[in-house]
Amino acid sequence: MTETQASARPAVFDTADIAAVVDIVAAHSTASAGSLNPEDTQEIQQIAQVMVRLLIGLPLHSGGQLTVKSLAVEAGLRRNKLTHKHTGLKDLFYALVKAQDRRPKIADRLQEENTALKRKLKRAHSARDQLSELVGQYARIIHVLEVENHQLREQQQPGGVVLPFHNRE
Repeated sequence: MTETQASARPAVFDTADIAAVVDIVAAHSTASAGSLNPEDTQEIQQIAQVMVRLLIGLPLHSGGQLTVKSLAVEAGLRRNKLTHKHTGLKDLFYALVKAQDRRPKIADRLQEENTALKRKLKRAHSARDQLSELVGQYARIIHVLEVENHQLREQQQPGGVVLPFHNRE
């Protein structure tokens, strides 16, 4: 692709562009197939509306992935309606996904959440390691004090008195 062709094609469609393309194709699909029954027409319109929702990153019934499966779930249809019956709409959906040249908003949000959770987990691991080191130090100190205490008790004379140290100031 030459530089002029790349600059002539927008890198990212905005919501209005996506809606316009989907509406034109949906209208053309229903008009060109005049023998469609009302159920097919309703399915085409429903798929077109769902395409727009998924492409702008506002899913209602799915995880928001840009796949035929998510498209079918959002539209409330079985997947085979898109893979066998409305293949043109499926192809349009994938073409728009590819032309969009970016991730949907939901994927960006999930990526940000994932990054924040990774940072939080790293801090938690660091705190755990510091606490584990402190516990080890305290265990060693307690052990030394127990040994010293045991030695002092063994050295103590029967009937001996232990005198506390007085703080001389």
